[in-house]
Amino acid sequence: MGDRVIFHIDFDYFFAQCEEIRTPELKSRPVCVCVFSNRGGDSGAIATANYIARKFGVKSGMPISFAKKRLEEITNSVFLPVDFDYYLEISERAMNIIKKNADVFEYVGKDEAYLDVTDRVRGDFNRASHLAQQIKNSIRDELKLSCSIGVSPNKLIAKIASDFKKPDGLTIISPEKLEEFLERLKIRTIPGIGKKTEERLMQMNFETIKDLKKLDVFTLNKEFGRKNGTYIFNAVRGIDNEPVKERESSIQYSKIITLKKDSKDFEFLAENLVQLCKELHEVLQKNNKMFKSVGIQFIQSDLTNKTKSRTLKNHTVSLEELQKNAEQLLKDALEDQKNPIRRFGVKVSELSEIRGQSDITRYF
Repeated sequence: MGDRVIFHIDFDYFFAQCEEIRTPELKSRPVCVCVFSNRGGDSGAIATANYIARKFGVKSGMPISFAKKRLEEITNSVFLPVDFDYYLEISERAMNIIKKNADVFEYVGKDEAYLDVTDRVRGDFNRASHLAQQIKNSIRDELKLSCSIGVSPNKLIAKIASDFKKPDGLTIISPEKLEEFLERLKIRTIPGIGKKTEERLMQMNFETIKDLKKLDVFTLNKEFGRKNGTYIFNAVRGIDNEPVKERESSIQYSKIITLKKDSKDFEFLAENLVQLCKELHEVLQKNNKMFKSVGIQFIQSDLTNKTKSRTLKNHTVSLEELQKNAEQLLKDALEDQKNPIRRFGVKVSELSEIRGQSDITRYF
């Protein structure tokens, strides 16, 4: 088999761009989309900022109060609450455009997808370049939404390429250009290499992917474990055989709250969990849904995210099953929990239709 042709499509600063679509005059202003907590005032975090706001150091996960300090001299900056229903509507419309142009479509999230277009472009990267531009044009013409696309022989390099010329980028990495493209990049560019791994590699005097290629797989395995070491060894060489898997956007319902205090105490969290499960169960009943997957979500005191989920043997509508499984997930998650938890949520997915309902992800 010849080379695959894979697209990674990423919508630029998605939530903030959706707000610019709704209110075009925002395009010339710093825009911050915020997850406000129920603690009042500026309590909460930045979900997404547009590129004007980013120039002043505002970024996702930053406390709203910090972002306001960065922008305090900019009189026309805007802080807006998240509007998930609206963003989902834009996402679904964009994804429908993308799907029409794929041999295989893999939904990753509201603002991200992989496409395998190998057959459609007959393995030709020039054809792929034209197809990618057509997709960008269609999304812009129909929705006024910009996206960045990376094109390469595999998912790993396509994801790196989509981030290379943001916003509104198009980066084509054909097989013969893959090595040259990768070698000049910093180690942190590789998805999955986090801050700690990067710091350890820099202590070993490795800064670029070209540098890192000097390490053999045995040294990497000894330093980072077999799984991570092997991944790094392959990634710096642009090796990734993971197929694009057909996956549509999953329907899910969730409930999330800001806790009255940051905590990792089981009893305190379990009290909140009971109420979350009751409210979520009411949503399921209202929409005539059964569920098969249960998950919990933590937003920690440092604003990082942590999730755990489990799949049940059968679909159910039982509140008791929901509470029992969510409680067990909570126990499991707290075993190695270091940071206090600021926001706590429960979600259900793999939903089964009992009566005809609209096929749309809902957040509550």
